[in-house]
Amino acid sequence: MPHILVALAIGFFSFLPCLAYADLTGQVIHVADGDTLTLVINKEWVRARLAGIDAPEANQPFGKLSRESLSDLCFWQQVTVIPKGKDQYGRMFAQVLCGEVDAGAEQVRRGMAWVYDHYVKDNDLQPLQDDAKAAKRGLWADPYSKPPWKWREVWQE
Repeated sequence: MPHILVALAIGFFSFLPCLAYADLTGQVIHVADGDTLTLVINKEWVRARLAGIDAPEANQPFGKLSRESLSDLCFWQQVTVIPKGKDQYGRMFAQVLCGEVDAGAEQVRRGMAWVYDHYVKDNDLQPLQDDAKAAKRGLWADPYSKPPWKWREVWQE
């Protein structure tokens, strides 16, 4: 009998990490910038970074527009969150669906964010960026726009 309990306990605890990456439902209560949301999930506040993209910094051209774009998409909505991991700041990397719309993909399509080449795992994002660039949508209208990871290098020196 004790062996059965041990086996059940091992099975249960080995399954728990899988639950951490199950799809979640939450409500967006804050939009920090064009790629970061605060959600309430199971009565807890969770900061989520949209996976595969990087939006302009607040002090960067298009930073305010990018934030407004994400807010228009998701603010105060019930959303589906598909966790992808955590970043170095403890934020959840996630795909966030605002209704039927993938928020990260839509930000790229609108020209409000770059595909984050170094970390991207979704090959579907690049054609959206190519199309936004060709149409000169959003930040692509500015020939001098600079991705946030390069913008941060300038400000951190």
